[in-house]
Amino acid sequence: MYFFLTNLSSVDISAPSVIVSKALVNHVLGSKSISYTECMIQIYFFITFINMDGFLLSVMAYDRYVAICHPLHYTRMMKPRLCVLLVAISWVITNLHALLHTLLMVRLTFCSHNAVHHFFCDPYPILKLSCSDTFNDITAFTVGGLTSITPFTCITVSYGYILSNVLKFPSIQGIRKALSTCGSHLTVVSLFYG
Repeated sequence: MYFFLTNLSSVDISAPSVIVSKALVNHVLGSKSISYTECMIQIYFFITFINMDGFLLSVMAYDRYVAICHPLHYTRMMKPRLCVLLVAISWVITNLHALLHTLLMVRLTFCSHNAVHHFFCDPYPILKLSCSDTFNDITAFTVGGLTSITPFTCITVSYGYILSNVLKFPSIQGIRKALSTCGSHLTVVSLFYG
């Protein structure tokens, strides 16, 4: 769990840094512009870190599932190698997803007015400025939807299994202990998806 928390806190520090650093530079210089290259880099890293949050929360939900539903097999099931593999797969998926978005955004052409009136480069306003066909971008957003829904589904399924297992516990104290283990994670999931 601490390995996952370390990764989650690193990602949670990095995600705002992608936007805030440029906002601070703009504030100090009195500028409100961002170059096209900086915009694409910002989109790439922002999508990577935001998606990584969801994937790490789903991996942590699986960790809680194993800890509560299979406590005697926890150390056998959640070996350090599996933990590293789950995080590495999450990084690969989120980076590929961000790369897809960024590469499709780079292919767009802009006819005239190309100022985005936002404090960071959001893909949606950039799509509105484009005069090229955005069918490929619709595909990217569909993939983006799947990339967002998949971790949420994994979290929901994990907690469904946890709840069904916890309700089989004979004592109220056992139920309370199991649910208190999940309380902080459920709070973070609620804040993230809420």
